[in-house]
Amino acid sequence: MSAPLPELPDGGRCAIRAVDLTKSYGTAGSPVVALHRVTLEIQRGERVALLGKSGSGKSTMLNLLGGLDHPTSGILQVGGNDLPHMSSGQLARFRSATVGMIFQSFNLIASRTALQNVELPMIFKGLTPQRRRVDAQAALEAVGLGHRLHHLPAQLSGGENQRVAVARSLVNQPKIILADEPTGNLDSSTAREVIDLIMQHVRQHGATFILVTHDEELAATCTNRVIRLKDGQIQA
Repeated sequence: MSAPLPELPDGGRCAIRAVDLTKSYGTAGSPVVALHRVTLEIQRGERVALLGKSGSGKSTMLNLLGGLDHPTSGILQVGGNDLPHMSSGQLARFRSATVGMIFQSFNLIASRTALQNVELPMIFKGLTPQRRRVDAQAALEAVGLGHRLHHLPAQLSGGENQRVAVARSLVNQPKIILADEPTGNLDSSTAREVIDLIMQHVRQHGATFILVTHDEELAATCTNRVIRLKDGQIQA
């Protein structure tokens, strides 16, 4: 039996807490510091934009929040979980149960159909294959792709692939949604449709929403707080 997630005591309204969070790459003699002693709190149900130019540390921050990378030092608590002290298996289950991640590049598995891609996050929930298929189909129908269930990513347009990615990220009804430039590869009309789908889920489920972007207008439309990063640090 796998070990349970190391869940922390309920922190009230706090969904995300980082204290002196630092992430560096490379050797100890010449490290590249992507984040330097970042401290922040994000409350449950907040909609927050991380703004900054390329290299500011915003995508690194999102990868840490999603458990895709480990911090070099500092405290990081997401959804009541102590991420730096979790094993790879625990982090995989954390991503399945707690966060939904949407990427600019879709990150779909090329050899799997839309339906199979959306099923993947449900594997750690222990659902039967039949239940996974039913829920994945419902999620794809909700984003307007009920007629494209058995198409591979190469057979879909960019907008359709991002809809698949949105369905995959929302199928487990995550408490926290992390979106990294989710409309960066889309035309303006498709981008609006994708954002509307995400925000509909956020409003209906009271989810916490973290958007990484360099687009000031998108941030103003979708979020109610902006955190600006520059050179791996939060700007005052």
